[in-house]
Amino acid sequence: MRFAFAFAVAAVIAAPAASEEAKHPDLSGYWSAPFRGYPMPEDLKAKLPADAVVLDDTGAAEFPRGVYGGLKLTQKALDVARDWQPTDEMTIARVCQPQSIMYTVQGPFPFQIIEAPGLLVFKYEYYDQYRLIYTDGRGHLPEDAPHTKMGDSIGHWEGDELVIDTTHLAPSTITNNGLNHSDQAHMVERYRLSADGKALEASQWFEDPEMLENTGARFIRWERGHDYIYPYECDPTFALEYQGANAPAPVGE
Repeated sequence: MRFAFAFAVAAVIAAPAASEEAKHPDLSGYWSAPFRGYPMPEDLKAKLPADAVVLDDTGAAEFPRGVYGGLKLTQKALDVARDWQPTDEMTIARVCQPQSIMYTVQGPFPFQIIEAPGLLVFKYEYYDQYRLIYTDGRGHLPEDAPHTKMGDSIGHWEGDELVIDTTHLAPSTITNNGLNHSDQAHMVERYRLSADGKALEASQWFEDPEMLENTGARFIRWERGHDYIYPYECDPTFALEYQGANAPAPVGE
């Protein structure tokens, strides 16, 4: 009897928290790859800082070398970008190295969202990466905590929008043409369902004072997808095939 009474009291105490969770839209499920970009809705654009430029490289699109969508590079970033070659990425050591979430989130690959109390898990097909977004009220990790490709993501709800603040990103790619971010990068995303509930929309804003003189943003839209995502299973020997296919022909042929 005591156990039953205690269980009932615990259920009553927990009810308000469950009710609060129920107010949030359910973002869980599988979301298909965004192969093309869409214009950012004006209400999301209005929430960006004044110096943010919206990039149009979402999905399968890539900027050509020397084009950065309006981003203003620091001299350090410009020097690195000028020295970059596409073949730099196609080596055994680098071909299976994942990029950070700043680049991953805008690419043409599906992902899955799993919701739990105080936590959301994003499972990406791209390089089989997992991301944890804490919504339990905790703060960011200490400044000296390790930096990773997924970073440290803290989320909260603003009405129907899930706002994710990410720090502790390891140096990686901003645009796939030599523009990289440093470990000082900071990213804020806003996720919401479309009006008909059939699509997931997100704005992505980022800053990096070491590499950028202004800030950047993207808009990504995913449709409901299949109830699975494929394993990425990157094979580093692909780099050898690439090098062989692109090797200069022997003299005399």
